[in-house]
Amino acid sequence: MIIYEATKSEFISDVTNELLVERLYSSYQEKIGRTSKQEIVSWENSLQRMSNVMQDKDIPNDASVAIEFKIPNTSKRVDFIVAGNDGKDDHVVIVELKQWSKVEKITSKDALVNTYLGRKKRAVAHPSYQAWSYAALIKDFNENVQKQQISLEPCAYLHNYRKKENDPLIDEHYQEHLNRAPVFTKGEIQKLRDFIKKYVRKGDQNKLIYQIEHGRIRPSKSLQDSLTNMLMGNEEFIMIDEQKVFYEEALHLALESKKLIKNK
Repeated sequence: MIIYEATKSEFISDVTNELLVERLYSSYQEKIGRTSKQEIVSWENSLQRMSNVMQDKDIPNDASVAIEFKIPNTSKRVDFIVAGNDGKDDHVVIVELKQWSKVEKITSKDALVNTYLGRKKRAVAHPSYQAWSYAALIKDFNENVQKQQISLEPCAYLHNYRKKENDPLIDEHYQEHLNRAPVFTKGEIQKLRDFIKKYVRKGDQNKLIYQIEHGRIRPSKSLQDSLTNMLMGNEEFIMIDEQKVFYEEALHLALESKKLIKNK
């Protein structure tokens, strides 16, 4: 399910003419049910920033844009999608949007950072891990993505976050995840544009977002192999958001307990 879908030019027009929030709100009520308008308004800043990003003449006007795609069998949603073709293959760029302005690295756990949410510091998934895990889930469960060989290209955009020297967000501890899904921050609009243009050089002729939204849920062969590997004791399951946080915290506590027992 998708809350909003349009072409690039239609999306920019809706933002410019201050229509986007109303259309998102109406669509949300129709497809999901009652929601606070304030929640929709909270998206406005991020979507205005994405409108700025999309205002590049080399991103085709008929590229498809989607907002708030619900990943089947989860409560999670992909914030922003751009779909098109690079001249040879179909691509869907997944953009995880964050309004964060500060993070702290957590080197004792994999793919977690500390940031302030709800006026409280919390351990959450690194944006690169989050974007990659969403793309991986869609690929593993969506039959159209598998059959049509639609490439999913995840990234994250922290438009309020200004990088500094030795920045924790891009610390080498997170390099594996940054390689899978690059992170762009305040002042890096052109870098994000270049990332999108690498994959979207022509318009969306194959209705990629429609194919993804209406793709039958079917585990891919690679997922079936992963389930077999899990039964053999290998770590194969893709954890998202809170799952990853709980797993890493439980693993950390288990390792710390093991150390205490060993030192007694």
